[in-house]
Amino acid sequence: MKKFSISFLLLVLACSLGFAQQYRKPVKPVKNVILMIPDGTSIDVVSAARWYQILNNPDSKSLNIDPYMCGTVITFSSDAPIGDSAPTMSAYMTGMPQQAGNISIYPLASQGKDLVDVDSAKTYQPLATILEAAKYQKNKATGLVVTVEFPHATPAACASHYYNRNKYSVIAPQMAYNNLDVMFGGGNDYVSEDMRKHFSNTGTILIQDDVEAFRTSTGSEKMWALFGKKHQPNDLDRDPSKVPSLAEMTHLAIERLSKHEDGFFLMVEGSKVDWAAHANDAVGCITEFLAFDEAVGVAMDFAKKDGETAVVILPDHGNSGLTIGERNCKGYTKLSLADLFGTVSKYKKSAYGMEEVLRAHSPNQYKSLFKEYMDIDLTEQELKLLLSSKDMNVEDYMDVKHDKSLVGTIVDIMNSRTCFGFTTGGHTGEEVFLAAYHPQGDLPIGVNRNTEINQYLADLADLQTPLSDMTKEVYVKHQEVFAGMNYVIHDKESNFPVLIVKKGKNKLEIPAFKSVASLNGNPFDLKSVIVYVDKNETFYVPLELSEKLK
Repeated sequence: MKKFSISFLLLVLACSLGFAQQYRKPVKPVKNVILMIPDGTSIDVVSAARWYQILNNPDSKSLNIDPYMCGTVITFSSDAPIGDSAPTMSAYMTGMPQQAGNISIYPLASQGKDLVDVDSAKTYQPLATILEAAKYQKNKATGLVVTVEFPHATPAACASHYYNRNKYSVIAPQMAYNNLDVMFGGGNDYVSEDMRKHFSNTGTILIQDDVEAFRTSTGSEKMWALFGKKHQPNDLDRDPSKVPSLAEMTHLAIERLSKHEDGFFLMVEGSKVDWAAHANDAVGCITEFLAFDEAVGVAMDFAKKDGETAVVILPDHGNSGLTIGERNCKGYTKLSLADLFGTVSKYKKSAYGMEEVLRAHSPNQYKSLFKEYMDIDLTEQELKLLLSSKDMNVEDYMDVKHDKSLVGTIVDIMNSRTCFGFTTGGHTGEEVFLAAYHPQGDLPIGVNRNTEINQYLADLADLQTPLSDMTKEVYVKHQEVFAGMNYVIHDKESNFPVLIVKKGKNKLEIPAFKSVASLNGNPFDLKSVIVYVDKNETFYVPLELSEKLK
């Protein structure tokens, strides 16, 4: 009896965690797939955004996302229940959970901690993504729309591969050489001269900090439009005359991609809900999600009119443990909508936006500025805290609440007037919401694992070759592809080493992190990017390259 009870409990635990195989009905493929990720959005953020909108716009009783809620998703890393954006988004893209920092690359084994089977022989293996497969297998147009710098974790997981999400110098060129049809977001600082040359060679339009050129653009050429040196401002702080909204970028992306006769795959990220959550900035979380929800409305309008488009909406993980209600806010059952959301509705800036305002003025103006932008009467003690805060920007947005920074102090002052609570300045491990639209109603209902979402996306895109098999075609160790041939790696210590392979009179040159190689000095295009991993000094190349030297 005891043995039976233990086995039964283990089975129940497995089912509750979503690791048991679930029945999934057949999914009818569609022409277009739109994946929408509100980064780091816990369900309380959605609830708070809805109530905020009801108070400030009484005619709107619901969010655009509301009619499409259909389940939840268990999101985790390969060795931890709480993930960061790199491995969790990579799991959606590749079907394999990964370790913190991994960008669509096979993880290291972590003995005693792994939540899935990890094969040590595959460590650092680049893994084909849904976006790459949509282009490679189905000839679909591909696009990414974000509000952070374009090589940030979530977009990077769609179109690049590396073990370290912060290595923008090798992630950014992969995204350029993946020949995206659309890339809208931030990150002008990460566009290299080589990338500019590649854009010119491929007829890709590059628009930088020119909102008018963006808004008047027509045609179907490949197009990158970037606003800001790094990330874009929070929506509450955004100047519409300089930076388009997420909804506007989504609209133009769909308009351009839908001209492609074979359909498209588009990922849209509400990037900075996560940043606001890390900072414990309630109004930032709310307004960033509402900006994302406007983009959801744009996508849904298109999908329902088009009749051949599916939309899948889900966060990559939770963040901050935001609650509507906080221990110092007494009498919770008697608090009205205005009591809970009236104060936060008066905030005209996010914490980051307010920080910029303060830095542009002298300290003797801080009190009047807080009154103007926050309707807050600063106390003398609060003014002292502001003046004693670190006179520097926090380099890592994830460390705002672990650092006595100016923006952190601003957040504390803002939150002290509200009834919002936060448990952490980091990510959280709860299930995230799942919403979806399919023209024939084939939805991923119930509780799903992040890996099952990957399979759903693959079914929508009608991939005939499983991602694991595609990986074996396009990301093969150079030692295997060129076995028996003479090869050497030049410039190993640089960011961009080159694999040189010789056979007879033929010489093949394969530069890292590009999709262009050359044979006897003549360049030719590849359908996938070349990935080099310095940890094992290995190039991962298409299997078909061996044919070039026969």
